[in-house]
Amino acid sequence: MTDNEALLKDLQQIPRDEQGPVFNEPWEASAFALAVRLSAEGHFTWAEWTETISGVIAEAKKRGDPDLGNTYYHHWVKALERLVEEKCLVDHDLVDQRAEEWRRAYLNTPHGSPIELSAAFKKRS
Repeated sequence: MTDNEALLKDLQQIPRDEQGPVFNEPWEASAFALAVRLSAEGHFTWAEWTETISGVIAEAKKRGDPDLGNTYYHHWVKALERLVEEKCLVDHDLVDQRAEEWRRAYLNTPHGSPIELSAAFKKRS
């Protein structure tokens, strides 16, 4: 089976309606698109993706994930993180720095307001 055939087979397993994949949150669509794009650009094969996401899901089931469908894209992100790390596509220090920036942005954002990364750099009053 070619990578394209594997990709199409795997994509058919994703929740969808007549217009295509269905996502509960915008971040799910972003994670989906990022995995497809990184694979299309040759950073990893779809076979590598399938193996990685399957492993992440199996690990989650061993930890007691009831597999109700509400954690699927959390596994998707974990698999992305794993592949990006294995392929050295990002610098860990930069990832840690950005995670800290988002944490600070969250802390500096009033309740109910959208979180924007720029809030990380505002002085708290």
